[in-house]
Amino acid sequence: MEIKTTAVAGTLESSDIQIMISKGSNGIEIDLESEVKKAYGDQIEKVITDTLKAYGLENAKVKATDKGALDCVIKARTLAAAQRATKISDKPDLEVL
Repeated sequence: MEIKTTAVAGTLESSDIQIMISKGSNGIEIDLESEVKKAYGDQIEKVITDTLKAYGLENAKVKATDKGALDCVIKARTLAAAQRATKISDKPDLEVL
């Protein structure tokens, strides 16, 4: 699967996460900004990476700004951004969740 455009999903509200996905060439690169990065950063990055790989993306640059999102929210926002970036948001692949 190929990223065709930069896409964003999510907000900067409490208990949410904003995910921006753009083209990459060195696997999945994640730039995470979170107040709880020290405690939960590895888990947040794992959820994002696993979701993108399940969706079929192997190369992507991800900018994630976390405001205390749960794993289910991280997955949903990552999937929404991935579908927008690949321009196939009209056919949601909910099995990834």
